[in-house]
Amino acid sequence: MTCGIVVVGSSWGGVNALGRLLSSVPLDLAAPIVIAQHRRDAPSMLAKLLALQTGWTVRDAEDKDRIVPGTVYLAPAGYHLLVESAGHLALSTEGPVRYARPSVDVLFESAAAAYRTGVIGVVLTGTNDDGAAGLAVIVARGGQAVVEDPSTAERPAMPLAALATGIPAAVLPLDDIGPHIGRLCDAATIPVIAPGVIAPV
Repeated sequence: MTCGIVVVGSSWGGVNALGRLLSSVPLDLAAPIVIAQHRRDAPSMLAKLLALQTGWTVRDAEDKDRIVPGTVYLAPAGYHLLVESAGHLALSTEGPVRYARPSVDVLFESAAAAYRTGVIGVVLTGTNDDGAAGLAVIVARGGQAVVEDPSTAERPAMPLAALATGIPAAVLPLDDIGPHIGRLCDAATIPVIAPGVIAPV
């Protein structure tokens, strides 16, 4: 497996969780990070908040953006964010999915189609089941799943829904997820993790 892209989904409590995650992801990670956070804030507000907590470049994605390492791309408020096979991003105003736009499932499923085994999908805190189906698609295409330990999540519904699918996933406290992503991208062989098993840290 090559480490092609990291996709992250979050909802309620996600602003704090994303800041902590990005502050712990290695700055030399060889993959970009693309995030769908349920949001209604003004353009770039979330990007500015997160940029204060990391050395990564953080910005709202634009339609047809070329995906490059060292950058965090955020789904803008009111838009679905999709990963295209040509290494670009696309924005969509199609209807809400799982009552959300941006939808985590839409991001995850498009990333799985474009990068297949090169995807690491991460589900963080949230109040519904958005992201569970998309994370299952990532795993079905040969990618890796990482789920925040529900006991550390501000709202555990999204992590619990992801785990309820029964997919193999690394279940980790929030502050351990960034270093784990770094190890996955550095590893020559990606470990196979049984459903619900806490990955070694």
